[in-house]
Amino acid sequence: MAWGVRRARAGRRWGVAWVVVGALVIGGGFGVAGAWHAYRVQGHPLQVVRAGQRVVAVVELTDDPKRVSVRAFGGPKVMVRATLVEYRLGGRIVRAGGAVAVVAPAAGWGTLMPGQRVEFRARVGRPWRSDLTVAVLRADAVPVAVGDPPWWQRIAGRVRGDFAASAHRALSEDAAGLLPGLVIGDTSALTDHVQENFRETDLTHLTAVSGANVTILLGAVLVSMRALTVDPRVGALAAGVALVIFVILARPSPSVLRAAVMGAIALLALCTGRRKQALPALCAAVIGLLAWSPGLAVDIGFALSVLATAGLIVLSPAWSDWLRAHGWWRIPADSFAVAAAAFVVTTPLVIAISGHLSLVAIAVNMVVEPVIAPITILGAIGALLACVWSPLATLVLHCTAPPLWWLLTVSDRAAALGASMSLPSGVRSGLITAVICGLVLVALRPRPTPTPAIGTEP
Repeated sequence: MAWGVRRARAGRRWGVAWVVVGALVIGGGFGVAGAWHAYRVQGHPLQVVRAGQRVVAVVELTDDPKRVSVRAFGGPKVMVRATLVEYRLGGRIVRAGGAVAVVAPAAGWGTLMPGQRVEFRARVGRPWRSDLTVAVLRADAVPVAVGDPPWWQRIAGRVRGDFAASAHRALSEDAAGLLPGLVIGDTSALTDHVQENFRETDLTHLTAVSGANVTILLGAVLVSMRALTVDPRVGALAAGVALVIFVILARPSPSVLRAAVMGAIALLALCTGRRKQALPALCAAVIGLLAWSPGLAVDIGFALSVLATAGLIVLSPAWSDWLRAHGWWRIPADSFAVAAAAFVVTTPLVIAISGHLSLVAIAVNMVVEPVIAPITILGAIGALLACVWSPLATLVLHCTAPPLWWLLTVSDRAAALGASMSLPSGVRSGLITAVICGLVLVALRPRPTPTPAIGTEP
């Protein structure tokens, strides 16, 4: 017996030792890779070009052009991420890769697609963040297309355009601009006051492609396959195909791929109920995504998505069970637990970045959560039908009007309350908030109900 105990303890010690060694090896590998990428950025040919100097650049777009604040840049502008192909300075042509950010007038840039190569004149600027971007190119003219986007991006662009057109035929201006953002992250038609209301009430995560979109869509596919009594392997294959279609429609940028991975892991946790499996899967996904795209290490959306997914896996099930044990119904208990867990784990980072804290964020997210799934599913069906038969797509999208009205009304009324606080931003505020949130988590940790001893009176 004693020998067996000693052997078990030795096995545990060896297990811990191997985990530590693995962590050190992976950490060292990422450190070396990060140093190498940073060295390549510092040694990029554009680093020796004087800031403000004009070049003729050829880039390949990696994302859709997105509107930026008029106040920050003076006039309607868009920003788009791209990969540098070459640039001309004087009579010299330099072929070099590297990630660049292009800031340009809105005219002539809004219809471009990812994968398309364009040529334009621009002034060279220094990067705003240390995210492996080699330069900011400020274009001052309409670009000239020098290459077509891939065929699948053209199909995705057509579907997105038909979807937006059907939404505008079926819905009001605010709802039609919001629906593509909720379904596939297309915020090009989102009105300014709706965007401001969502920012004030901490609902902006709904208009970005997130793991929630993926979880809802994959869950709907799996439930449909189960209702049709399809073989589980066929259902898993159908969910995989749906995931690929969604990624193509939402554009396969790093943020979308991150959302796809996080959503799949969240669905794994919800379907299996095995947090012990979902949490290692989340860690493995984080390691894999960072290895594939090192720039995610300083991407705020990536950090918020990982934290929210971890909160969903670790905190929300126990909180939901505790609420149900104290008389809550299942649906409100799950809604509150998910919203509260996401709020608690992401608040320190939000405050560190923006210094903004909404006092009604949990309540607002809880109130609007029941309508997100119907909007997402009906919107996805409408997006697919829009490129097949527009009248049927318009009919389906009419069904999203009531839940969209509810979402817009709640965000408008909540924003009108002005229930938000402006706090100092920065690392110190984030750390203080993290300590406070940690104490809250300890205080709110559900405690097991003591069971009466055998033979005692209840």
